[in-house]
Amino acid sequence: MKKRAGTSDSDPLRSGSTATAEATPASDSSTNAQCLQDDPDQERMPDTENLPMSGVRVIDVGTFLAGPYAASMLGEFGAEILKVEHPINGDPMRRFGTASKRHDATLAWLSEGRNKKSVTLDLRQKEGVELFLKLVAKSDVLIENFRPGTMEEWGLGWDELSKANPGLVMLRVSGYGQTGPYRNRSGFAHIAHGFAGLSYLAGFPGETPVVPGTSPLGDYLSSLYGAIGILIALRHRDASGEGQIIDIGIYEAVFRQMDEIAAAYGLFGKVREREGAGSYVAVPHGHFRTVDDKWVAIACTTDKMFERIAAAMGKPELASAECYGNQRKRLAARDEVNRIVIEWVGTLTRDEIMTLCIDGEVPIGKLNSIADIFVDEHFLARGNLAHLREEGLGEVVIPGVVPTLSETPGRISNLGPPLGNATYEVLRELLGISAQEIQRLRQRKII
Repeated sequence: MKKRAGTSDSDPLRSGSTATAEATPASDSSTNAQCLQDDPDQERMPDTENLPMSGVRVIDVGTFLAGPYAASMLGEFGAEILKVEHPINGDPMRRFGTASKRHDATLAWLSEGRNKKSVTLDLRQKEGVELFLKLVAKSDVLIENFRPGTMEEWGLGWDELSKANPGLVMLRVSGYGQTGPYRNRSGFAHIAHGFAGLSYLAGFPGETPVVPGTSPLGDYLSSLYGAIGILIALRHRDASGEGQIIDIGIYEAVFRQMDEIAAAYGLFGKVREREGAGSYVAVPHGHFRTVDDKWVAIACTTDKMFERIAAAMGKPELASAECYGNQRKRLAARDEVNRIVIEWVGTLTRDEIMTLCIDGEVPIGKLNSIADIFVDEHFLARGNLAHLREEGLGEVVIPGVVPTLSETPGRISNLGPPLGNATYEVLRELLGISAQEIQRLRQRKII
């Protein structure tokens, strides 16, 4: 991927640091006052390795998670991420979730604000908009997730942005997308899960649909599609010089994961209903409680797999053609087959059932709590738990980098930054604004 026009390996604002076991402590926002003097010895953000996204500058002006998570991922692989926030309170994600000892950072912010530099700008003021457009002119990607029309109200619609930077790639994430009759409705992951059909399937037959996990899956999924869209658009930009808009509705990212339900309804009028922990296409296929009050997931999607389960149970005759060896017979006798497996699993501890099934090549897995995950040898071996030290907090554990690349692995340079920790650096070094002018902007609360 080509570097941004006008950048070089000596660019002082190319992103992040190299991967280390400990994050470089970010400067506290209270130290911003020290940055008002043009001090050549002030602490600089560390340089990055030559990672695949090095030389790409991303402006993340969104809030919470849908969209901004795409920036976090790009930052893991070398992109420089400028998190533009309001100078008073910043991204509301800073106050969402479990509080930490750092006044401007919940645990959610520390984890998901990773690899970013915080730059404060008030986009409701003319000078803030002017400064923002100067940043856009020196960047490659802009990510926003406001209700459609908000950026336009601020004088930052596509016409103004593309005029400042014709090669700009803009990711726009919203609840329902930039077009359509619902475009102006507010949207969050929880709403998207319902609108896209996922929540309808979550829960047990005849009971209230439940939240499909407490994680905002729609926000993560829309960001994943957004990151893919950014990479595609950058490739096009490198070939043509043309920027473009990537438009994603959070519900669309969820709906795209819904396998065959559209085809089944379109062809046969079939409406899939809630099935609890099971599956209408396979049995036994669900969650089973062990004698020590723990849970395992067993997946049986073929006759061969059921033959293995029957052998592990010590009842190979269950897999005979006369009994339940045929998938159609098993599905017709779903309740009875499940009862047999429930009773078997219920006589064993989780460790015992895991050993029997793994030895018998039966697909099985633990239903892990986070406490289980922290001591699981596979999570540890794969580096799925990243340990970083944060000044005033000690060691913070967050999910590691995904995916794993053999030659250019990603890294986490810092946890979610203090509000405005890079405002001076960016304005002074990238935009060439004097220390005196930065002081004036602070006094007027534009930054």
